[in-house]
Amino acid sequence: MEDARRGAIDRRIQKIAEREGVTERFLNDGIAAGRIVMPCNPNHDPLPAAIGTGLSVKINANIGTSRDLPDEEKEIRKLDMAVKYGADAVMDLSTGGDIDAIRRRLLKRCPVMMGSVPLYETGLTAARKNAVVEMTEDDIFNGIEKHAKDGMDFMTVHCGITKETVRWLSKCGRLMDVVSRGGSFLTAWILHNEEENPLYKDFGALLDLAKKYEFTLSLGDGFRPGCISDATDQAQLSELLTLGHLVDRARAAGVQSMVEGPGHVPIEQIPANMQLEKSLCHGAPFYVLGPLVTDIAPGYDHITGAIGGAIAAQYGADFLCYVTPAEHLSLPDENDVREGVIASKIAAHVGDLSHGRDRERDDRMAKARKSLDWPTMFDVCIDPEKAKRYRSRGCTEEKDGCSMCGDVCAIKIVGQYLIRADRSGNGLQKRDDLN
Repeated sequence: MEDARRGAIDRRIQKIAEREGVTERFLNDGIAAGRIVMPCNPNHDPLPAAIGTGLSVKINANIGTSRDLPDEEKEIRKLDMAVKYGADAVMDLSTGGDIDAIRRRLLKRCPVMMGSVPLYETGLTAARKNAVVEMTEDDIFNGIEKHAKDGMDFMTVHCGITKETVRWLSKCGRLMDVVSRGGSFLTAWILHNEEENPLYKDFGALLDLAKKYEFTLSLGDGFRPGCISDATDQAQLSELLTLGHLVDRARAAGVQSMVEGPGHVPIEQIPANMQLEKSLCHGAPFYVLGPLVTDIAPGYDHITGAIGGAIAAQYGADFLCYVTPAEHLSLPDENDVREGVIASKIAAHVGDLSHGRDRERDDRMAKARKSLDWPTMFDVCIDPEKAKRYRSRGCTEEKDGCSMCGDVCAIKIVGQYLIRADRSGNGLQKRDDLN
């Protein structure tokens, strides 16, 4: 951020600007102002990428072990799957097995931006000794520094949960209370210790760590709604107001920050949620989970999340955290990761289209479909492997059409008669010429 304010243009800025189709000046100005972030811890040095206003919508894939499924090799395969299908970032949320070893191995293998939630490990370590609420302020900050030294490019830090926001939680009559794991740790800690959240009280110390190790703050939404009836309530908005204040402090210190958002949100409230964040947090990049637009689709929440994500991206979300079919049910497997990444990639692309970006890809697909050019269709589509499997059902590669229409393919029929009409000079008349 300080380099951008000095007008310095490095290789990463040049590569990102070229890929995004923006000028280097536009990118530099956005980073300098805090509307764009470029998470890049020098200890990791991922492929250059940026998130924020005027850029393509990015997606994140969460992976990580649990107590019941601590298999490190599976997480490596999930990382590879996420990157293969186009995740712009990956977060390690491991809570089982050798968490430190898993994180370091994933970081070494991960070519894209990588994030974590250090509080998970800190809270679990305290719980093994006694209880989550027994973790100390030093434990919290030492955990963040450990992840920073390892190379995390961005970290979720739940700084907006305060004694005041906890009071709002008790007043607003939520159905689901707190569904954020990190949010629950700190809520319980505040209530048990009757002290202020260390990440809020000593936010200056957090900024010092972020500057020292050059990681981006992802200001967590610990009070995000966990069901659509809890959306846009006092607890959520109280936290968001606090995060807006912290965004200002981070910018003044020259530290990159983005803001995390809901959660479960009914479809009609998504535009207002996006606009509120952009207003209250002064244009900071917005990182949303979903949003999920209904609570009744376990097993299909990658779809409910993609619906919400597309609308969120249209109205200003910059970074979509994927949702897999396993959400609310289990730890995702490799196939769940693939399905979640693809669903979020579709949502991000729909959002980009609404802003006039990447239209040429859809046009290329339309032209390929018109000419029944299957190799180009597969090249353009998000998941060529799945498309090829469906295409092969009852149809050989030599055939022009597919097994849905066969010889009565609309494109083939109209195409043949348009050619005949053109040869005979009887081309179609424009509608304006007909009476």
